Amino acid sequence: MSATPKKELGLFDSMCIIVGIIIGAGIYETAPTVAGCMGSWAGVLAVWVIGGLLALAGALCYAELATAYPRQGGDYVYLSRAYRRWVGYLFGWSQLVIIRPGDIALMAFVFARYARTLYAPFENSRPLYAAAAVVVLTAINVLGVKEGKWTQNLLTTIKTLGLLAIVAAGLAAPGAPLTPTEPAGFSMGGLQLALILVLFTFGGWNEIAYIAAEVKRPQRNIVRALVIGTTGVTALYLLVNGAFLHALGYVKMAASEAIGVDTVATVLPDMAGRAVSVLICISALGAVNGMVFTGARISYAMGAEHAAFRALGRWHGRLGTPVWALVAQGCLSLAIVLVAGSFIDTILYTAPIVWVFFLATGLSVFVLRHKEPQTPRPYKLAGYPVTTIVFCACCAFMLYNCVSYALANKPIGLLIVSSVLLAGVFVYWLDDVRGSARRRRLEDSTAQHSTSKHR
Repeated sequence: MSATPKKELGLFDSMCIIVGIIIGAGIYETAPTVAGCMGSWAGVLAVWVIGGLLALAGALCYAELATAYPRQGGDYVYLSRAYRRWVGYLFGWSQLVIIRPGDIALMAFVFARYARTLYAPFENSRPLYAAAAVVVLTAINVLGVKEGKWTQNLLTTIKTLGLLAIVAAGLAAPGAPLTPTEPAGFSMGGLQLALILVLFTFGGWNEIAYIAAEVKRPQRNIVRALVIGTTGVTALYLLVNGAFLHALGYVKMAASEAIGVDTVATVLPDMAGRAVSVLICISALGAVNGMVFTGARISYAMGAEHAAFRALGRWHGRLGTPVWALVAQGCLSLAIVLVAGSFIDTILYTAPIVWVFFLATGLSVFVLRHKEPQTPRPYKLAGYPVTTIVFCACCAFMLYNCVSYALANKPIGLLIVSSVLLAGVFVYWLDDVRGSARRRRLEDSTAQHSTSKHR
C-alpha cells in the first residue's frame, strides 16, 4: 500500500528532533579536550560561542532552502535542483550506505558503553545493548510517526532536564580556581582541533530539512525550529561549560576523563556515577531515535526518483511511515554494530564527505537564487550574502582540516569514502542507463500505437 507523508509534526516536535539529535553524548566527550586546546576559561566559552554562531549561520541557510522546497530529503532535493540529479543521488547514496548507519551505530555504542556500567549480564554485552537500541527504536519508528515523535519528545525533554540538573550541581559546588597556576599553551593547531570537536558536538541542527514535508505550517515552523533549537542548544552548552568550570576549575576540567561524573560528584559523590550514566544513556538514545526518524526520509526521497531504490520510496498507507527505508537503514546500522564491535573511527572516516556536501548545500543558496528566482521564498536568509559566505567558509575550513588529518593519520578513511562514492557513481550510471532504455521502449511503444491507430 503506497501513500504520501502527512503533516504531523508541530513546532515542539520539530524542536525536539533538532535538540535531541544535537545533544547526544558529544558534550561529555569533547568538553575536556576543547578546554585543553583553548588554554583558558575565556577561550573555552569563546569557542563554544563561535561554534553556536557558525551552526546558526548554517541553520539560517537551511531555513531558506527548507521553506522554499518543503519536501522530504533535505540536501538531496537542494543538490538535485541546484546542480544535477547525480549530485543529489550521491548525497543520498552516501547517507544510505555509510554515513547515517555509521552515525546511528556510533551513538548506539555510546549508549551501550554506559548501559554496561549500570547492568552487565555478561562480559561482552556491549554489542547486544547497541543492537537492541537500533532494533527497538527502528521498530518504534516503523509503527508510526506519532510513536516516533512521542519517543523523541520524551527523550529530549528528559535529557534537557538532566543537563540542567548538571548545571545546577556545578553551580552549587563550592567553586574552584578558573585560572591555571601556570599559563596554559594556546596555538592555532589547538584552535582548529577545538573547532572540529565543537562543530561535531553541534552536529544535527540541519536534520529538520529531511522531514520538511511532515512539518505543519512549514513556512513558519521550520524557521522557528531551526533558530530556537540551535540558539537554545548554544545557550545550554554555554551553561554546561560554565558549570564544569565553576565546579572543577580550568585545570581539572581540561584533565577530566569523566567530566559529568566529576562535576556532579562535587555535591553528590555517592550517586554521581550512576546518575550521569543514566543521563548519557538517555541522551544517546534520543540521538539514535532522531537520526533513525530523519535518516530514512533521505532514502525515501531517493527511492521515489530512482528505480534502483524504488522499494525505499514507498510510504506505507496504514502505518504512515517509509517502512522499507527504515528497515534498510536499520539493517545496515545493525550490520555495523554486529561486525565492527566498535565504530569510533566513523567520525574520522565520514567527516570529509559530510563537509563536502555541507559546502555544496551552502553554495546552493546562491545557485538556486540565480537559477530559480521565481520560486517563492517564505523566508529569505537574514544577512545574505554574508551569512552564507560565513557558513561556506566554515565548511571549507572543516573540509581542509578533516582531509589533512585523515591524510596524516587515517588515510584508509579517505580510501573507504572514495570507494563508496565511486560505487555510487557506478550504480547511478546503471540506473540511468536502465531508465533511458525504459523511456526509449515507452516512446517506441507509444509511436507504434499512434501509427497503428491512424491506419
